[in-house]
Amino acid sequence: MQEMEKAVITVLGKDCVGITAKVCTALAENNINILDISQTIVGGYFNMVMVVDIANRKLGYDETSELLEKLGNDMGLKIKVQHTKIFDAMHRI
Repeated sequence: MQEMEKAVITVLGKDCVGITAKVCTALAENNINILDISQTIVGGYFNMVMVVDIANRKLGYDETSELLEKLGNDMGLKIKVQHTKIFDAMHRI
């Protein structure tokens, strides 16, 4: 069994129908597993944070990030992917 490789995906923008469905479909099509998800809508703005396992993804890290960024642009959203190694390194003493 392959060890997990985690990333944090953030989605931000004006709320509209289908955001969660489209993002989750893109992840599933690329064999990315959602480990944790949180979403809120405040004042008409949608915010979602996901922790995902990217170890078995079909595309490379940069291609995955570009795919999701393009999806966000097409929907009028900002979608960012950050490897958890960045967060781990920032909080290491």
